[in-house]
Amino acid sequence: MSKMSSPISPITQLPPSSDAPIERIDSRGVETPDVLAEQAGLELVGGEQEPTPIAVSRRASTLSSLRKPPLKIVQPFDFRVVTLIMPSAVFGLLARLGLDALATYPGQSIFPLAWVQAAGCFAMGGLLGLREPISEFKALAESLAEKLIQPVNHEGFCGSLTTFSSWQLDVFLAWSNKTTPGGYPRIWIYDIMDGLTRLLFTLAISLAALGFGYKITTETAPALQRLVRKNKGPPSQLIHIIISAISVLIYALTIPMYFVLSPSFRTKATAALLFSFPGAFLRYFLSVRLNKLHATIPPGTLAANTLGCFLLAAFHVLERSSGGRISGTSCAILLGLSDGFCGCLTTVSTYAAELRTLPRWKAWRYGLLSIVLGQIAMVLVVGSAEWSGAVHDNQTCT
Repeated sequence: MSKMSSPISPITQLPPSSDAPIERIDSRGVETPDVLAEQAGLELVGGEQEPTPIAVSRRASTLSSLRKPPLKIVQPFDFRVVTLIMPSAVFGLLARLGLDALATYPGQSIFPLAWVQAAGCFAMGGLLGLREPISEFKALAESLAEKLIQPVNHEGFCGSLTTFSSWQLDVFLAWSNKTTPGGYPRIWIYDIMDGLTRLLFTLAISLAALGFGYKITTETAPALQRLVRKNKGPPSQLIHIIISAISVLIYALTIPMYFVLSPSFRTKATAALLFSFPGAFLRYFLSVRLNKLHATIPPGTLAANTLGCFLLAAFHVLERSSGGRISGTSCAILLGLSDGFCGCLTTVSTYAAELRTLPRWKAWRYGLLSIVLGQIAMVLVVGSAEWSGAVHDNQTCT
């Protein structure tokens, strides 16, 4: 896997001036570069300060931000931040289940999870592209709206739409010829090819979709910048309260939906919706607490994906336990934990975005380590149960 270009474009460097930089004497009597001109957005040309169009825009933005009162820094676990994860996880899960059902049909050309991962990574790339036009306006970048992009994007919709644990389980089942009850009549070399296809194609299409979404957003940057300029500042406190109340209400509705709707929907969607927010919030918690501990390998994302793989493997074994036919309620809860909790706990979109931002050898190390740990989880839990005869292939939750 070669290193791709970072989703965050580097800051354009101005060519050095042939003349010496202008010097000034500060209050301590020390000669320093003319940083006031740089802060005001002036470009030094031929030893003189000449404003460029970009400099004028930056200077106007700086002066405008200085007139505004200082904005409060939003904490990661602020109630307004956490509540936004609720509807994002719910809608992300619904989009995943809908795409999976839509891509599952007789004679399908590609496995359904490929569509899911590609859609989530495309949305992630598009939202990542919003950071550059927004970052040009310091006041808006420090506002609550910018602080809420990560929980909505990474840990909310895109993170819940894609799923790392299901990807790893799908690859393991392909390698062991267990994707269908009884398996396919083929030799072992085709099992390896099937597993490699699901592994490498998912990785390739996820990275490609991420870059495609980012490219589309950056190409429309001028229009986005015009929209940003019209922004008068962060939303009022009343708007935040209304948004938080609606977010909580959306997730709360999943509880009566489980009991009111037909029991046939429990295994398809309603049980999974109950566990969508807990899974997404746990991933958000791990990323906030752990990702800052290591600069080259995001330990929060790695821990969430690995934990989700172990849990999904355990739920997969319980669904096919040889102890007898499980009840409908137990089946719905197990599928809800698999699709809802584990699906929202693990993510491919954030994983792909981190691969794009890391240096080449560090991206290789992080990417391979995540996949190896995921497959180890499947071998230890699913493999040991399959090889010991503790599960029945024909016994599944539907």
